[in-house]
Amino acid sequence: MAVRGKVLIIEDDRAICTFMRRVLEANGYETIIVHTGHEAVSIAASHCPDVVILDLGLPDMDGLEVLADLRRWSLMPVVVVSARTDEREKVRALDAGADDYITKPFGTSELLARLRTAIRHTRMTNGNASIAKENRFTARGLVIDYDKYRVYIDGRDANLTQNEFKLVALLGRYAGRVLTYDYLIREIWGPNKAYDNQILRVNMANIRRKIEKNPAEPQYIFTEVGVGYRMIEGD
Repeated sequence: MAVRGKVLIIEDDRAICTFMRRVLEANGYETIIVHTGHEAVSIAASHCPDVVILDLGLPDMDGLEVLADLRRWSLMPVVVVSARTDEREKVRALDAGADDYITKPFGTSELLARLRTAIRHTRMTNGNASIAKENRFTARGLVIDYDKYRVYIDGRDANLTQNEFKLVALLGRYAGRVLTYDYLIREIWGPNKAYDNQILRVNMANIRRKIEKNPAEPQYIFTEVGVGYRMIEGD
C-alpha cells in the first residue's frame, strides 16, 4: 500500500488551507486540516502527523499554546506559518520549540523546502546523522528509505502499513539503542494510547512477519523483555 508523509495543517484561513492542501497533496503528502487550536490538540494526539504546519493567530487560542501542548509529549517537527513579522514573535516561537518560521505570504517552493528541512532536522537531532544526510538506513539486507516511506528486504518492498513504517523508521533513527514501549506508543499513536502495549505487540508481530526470515529468531528488530525494542546497528 502507498505510505505518504502526513501533514497536519492548523490554520483558520480556509483559502490558505485549500492552497496548502493542493500543493502538499500534489507533492505526495497526505493532509489533515483543522481550524481551531483545541481541535488541533486532539487531532495531533490521535493522528500523530509526520510534520505540523501551525498558524499562530487561531480563533480560540494562541498557536504557541498549541505548540506547548505538542512539546509536552512529542518532538514531531512543527513549522510555524504566520502573518506576524515582528522578530520577537519569531524568537518566541523558535524558543518554544518550533523547528522553523515562515512569514505570510509565502511561495510553494519555500513551503515545501521548509517542510523537508524540518523533517531532516528532526532526524538529525534525534537520531542517526547519516539518515539525515542520505535519507536511508541500511543494515544487512534491510533498507529504510525515508524519502519514499518504504522498507525493503533484499530489494523487495516489505509493503508495510503507515504505522508499521513509522515504527520501523523510528527504531532505525535510534539503531542500536533500546526504545521503551511507552516511548514508541506515544510517538506513533499519541498520548491517548499510553501504556497500551497490545497495539504495539500486534504491529511488531506484523512487521516481523514481513521483514524477518524467521520471526521467532529476528535479525533486525530485537525485543528487550519488559523494556522495549532495539533495531540492529546499521552497516
